[in-house]
Amino acid sequence: MTDHVLRLPVSHGPDASLYEGTVVHVATEYWPYARTGGLGEAVRGIARYQAEAGAAKVVFMPLYRVVRERYPEVAPTGEPFTVRLGHREETARVFYNRTGRENPRVLFIENNGYFDRAGLYGDGGGDYGDNHLRFSFFCRAVLEWLPRVSPRHTTIHAHDWHTALTSVYLRTTLAGDPYYDEVAAVLTVHNAGYQGHYPPAVMGDLGLDSSLFHQDFLEWYGHVNLLKGGLVFSDMVTTVSPTHARELRTRHGGFGLHDSFNALQNRFVGILNGIDYAVWSPSDDAFIEATYALDALAGKARCKAWLQGAVGFPADPEIPLFGMTARLAEQKGYDILLGTDMFSRPNAQWVFLGEGEKRYEKALRSLTERYPERVSACFEFTEEREHELLAGADFLLMPSQYEPCGLTQMRAQRYGALPVVRRVGGLADTVEDRVTGFLFDEYQPWALEEAVQYAIDLYGDREAWERHVREAMSRDFSWTSSVARYRDVYRRAGEARQARVSD
Repeated sequence: MTDHVLRLPVSHGPDASLYEGTVVHVATEYWPYARTGGLGEAVRGIARYQAEAGAAKVVFMPLYRVVRERYPEVAPTGEPFTVRLGHREETARVFYNRTGRENPRVLFIENNGYFDRAGLYGDGGGDYGDNHLRFSFFCRAVLEWLPRVSPRHTTIHAHDWHTALTSVYLRTTLAGDPYYDEVAAVLTVHNAGYQGHYPPAVMGDLGLDSSLFHQDFLEWYGHVNLLKGGLVFSDMVTTVSPTHARELRTRHGGFGLHDSFNALQNRFVGILNGIDYAVWSPSDDAFIEATYALDALAGKARCKAWLQGAVGFPADPEIPLFGMTARLAEQKGYDILLGTDMFSRPNAQWVFLGEGEKRYEKALRSLTERYPERVSACFEFTEEREHELLAGADFLLMPSQYEPCGLTQMRAQRYGALPVVRRVGGLADTVEDRVTGFLFDEYQPWALEEAVQYAIDLYGDREAWERHVREAMSRDFSWTSSVARYRDVYRRAGEARQARVSD
């Protein structure tokens, strides 16, 4: 532990006494400050509900340009300090939001060279080439500051490959320090399809000894794999649904890391994400045309009529409307979707919302030009539009190639839009086939078409359809049960850490 990091002054920032014996989250996204997808919302959900239960009190994230632009009230606390990684010496400073008292408190790591950029991970040309430098610096800076926010009984909870090095540093470069030896390390894998692969030469830049480039540690098919390092050195590892935990242990579903997941044995568990009911509630949603509830569905019909008019469709309540809100990415199932013949038929309407790969944007644009009376696509995603789409849609499409958890299918059920999903990951855990939605197995266009046809047939029986809608809306997707599961994970991580320290 270095002596140039100052204790948080009470007059300029959060009170350090609040953080004794706590869970500290480390993430590269956190809603509403900065996010590119579901990660930021999931981390906020976990941390916020834990904080309300008296557990998590601190979240660390980078001070991106977008955070400064949206929240000019962020201010520094303490003095700048030096972060050393191998031959590198970089300057960091901690910032906080000085308006109000957040729960949990969000602290930002500043380094303008690394984080004052247009994107979080890259620009239109792809990922930034120095992401390994940016996020290794972030992890090491958090660990330098950690004793100031949690002097003892600390559990550090990292999220995905960008922060997996926190566990690696704790058990390697910081090993032997009494404070860090007692810090329990938990890693949540939100999306194992992204792992942080780099050539062996980066080991020195990461501040790691070359001996760690070994198949038992960070080496993976001749590359450095940062996610693998996090798996190896964490006391507990979680992923975001029970089904996905089983998938990651298989050769087919483990993204090349199935052996590492299996080696964890009982240190690896799946805990389902939840959704924020304060944000996703059709009974008091300010974004939608009309509010509604499980026992009063008239407002949903008004929302559908509004959506049909907004996208230029005939406002016909008898035609089922399918919505899809997802990144334009291969993972989300666009290949099998575009391989169907569904759009040429006049018995349904289709609304797409999402940003991403240009090839899918081009294909969807082509469909809107061919079938303007029943296919619409918007490539400028906003949260308001997602609320409007889920409120107006009768069904939600999620034909994902893989889906660790998924949040949209939970939101959709809350809004009475029955999901049509592939039986993978969290989709299998949250959608009950022919009860709250429709599931299919094969990643093939015909399988999706078959499930969609079942949905259309159900919509033809309006009494039965409304019965299914009410059942979907009644399901509990709050964070309450997940918080209890995480509490058990932290307990087990702490016990494992204490046992190793005692040895």
